[in-house]
Amino acid sequence: MIASPVLWPLAAGLGAFFGYANPAWHFPLLALVLPAALSTFGRAAQTSRQAFALCWRIGSVASIACLYWVYWPVMHYGEVNWILALPVPVLLAMAMGCYHGLFGVAACLSNRLSPLLAMVFLGLAWTSMELAQATLLSGFSWLTLASAFAPWTIVVQAASVMGAYGVSGVLAAIAAGAVLGVRAKACLALSTALTIALLAFGWQRMDNDAETTPAHTVAVVQGNIDQSIKWDPAYQMDTVRKYVRLSRDIAASASPELIVWPETSMPFYFQDDTPMREPAAAFARTGKAALLIGAPAYERTSGPQSFVLYNRAFLLTSGEASQTWYDKEHLVPFGEYMPLAGLLPLQKLVSGVGDFVPGRNEHPLKVNGLALGVLICYEAIFADLAQERVAQGANVLVNISNDAWFGDTSAPHQHLRLASLRAIEQGRHMVRSTNTGISAFIDPLGRVRQVGPQFAELAAAGVVHPRNDNTLFHNVYGWLLAGLGAAMAVFAVLIFRGVPRPGQTSGLR
Repeated sequence: MIASPVLWPLAAGLGAFFGYANPAWHFPLLALVLPAALSTFGRAAQTSRQAFALCWRIGSVASIACLYWVYWPVMHYGEVNWILALPVPVLLAMAMGCYHGLFGVAACLSNRLSPLLAMVFLGLAWTSMELAQATLLSGFSWLTLASAFAPWTIVVQAASVMGAYGVSGVLAAIAAGAVLGVRAKACLALSTALTIALLAFGWQRMDNDAETTPAHTVAVVQGNIDQSIKWDPAYQMDTVRKYVRLSRDIAASASPELIVWPETSMPFYFQDDTPMREPAAAFARTGKAALLIGAPAYERTSGPQSFVLYNRAFLLTSGEASQTWYDKEHLVPFGEYMPLAGLLPLQKLVSGVGDFVPGRNEHPLKVNGLALGVLICYEAIFADLAQERVAQGANVLVNISNDAWFGDTSAPHQHLRLASLRAIEQGRHMVRSTNTGISAFIDPLGRVRQVGPQFAELAAAGVVHPRNDNTLFHNVYGWLLAGLGAAMAVFAVLIFRGVPRPGQTSGLR
């Protein structure tokens, strides 16, 4: 195995590209090539250092296969020459590969355990790895293994119990069990049992799911505004008129209670009483439907800066102009703020506005019996943010985004699948409105019930049911994190106090 330094990284890269969502062809089972390869090479390595190097290489190739799209916004909207833009996703992939390298170290150390314990340990290690990806250095949990299987909704229903990271751990354990099963048949049996358990639980949950609350009609509007002209003042009024026109059309045909526009659909300071604001405000005042609108916002301060900026979602109803809103809490580095601005030569990717600051209001926006837990842009990839929204009382999740940044790449498809995991974890309907797609209605089982085309105008209505019952995952979220930490501590004791069997490497040299 170690003598094939090219074949296995290539296989992992192809498996990652086609195993995760992409615009070409998607077969989720191929995503398991990555944990299988990392388990194989990590356990075959003679030292922890060798395990890290080998698995870092494999993980980096797999990451670039999924994250190649990063070059697109850097080149097109960051005013960076393509020669300088191309290395950016490579560097990001190499950084993500470090997590896979650490998983390889865990695989190497698992040689000190019995095969069955090693299989369990590797599953826990994978969950820990994804949790670290979601937490460290602002967090970037884009390559969640469970998201690859999100289209096969029966496989990922266990996210309602153990979360997406827990499902990822089970899937990684299944892959590791297939590797270990070559010599330990018990691991193959456990791998098969875990697969059956995932499918059986998924079937049972999907079969028993039922709506018990009244239906509400909600619409999404997708303006398909070209990112290159979005912030140009010459086109701003045309943008407003387009969204109002599409909203009037869907209000006339479907009578929705709420119409959702994408992130920064209004590319100006909507809070100011200006002529550009009036068409949308006038539509809201008609009472045909409430509007959820994305726009930048500001707040005057008495500090060193005279004002601070927010990425905001305004809720407009017939009875109020813009009295309620949500400000984005988890901002995108290099897109909405510049970390280490004095040291890095890159410009921010959002043109037309300055640096945003994180919001502080997590409460749901309420309209007509719906308590909207808003997730702006890539906030939908973070399990803890959806957890907070529901803890604050959200009975429906809403994801507004501007995926025009990504062009015709894998990113919008991957983003949609990550968002669907939040619906399963929290047992909530999700309404998703984006500028150029992929806009969709997702049910609490993660099924994409309605999905719009990319790069086209869209006004579509769907039905959601507010849900107030919490999933087991929501109720035991804190205990799951504590349990994972305790389990890893127990395995650390077993590994570092264990004595290698004759002829077995300790993985510590």
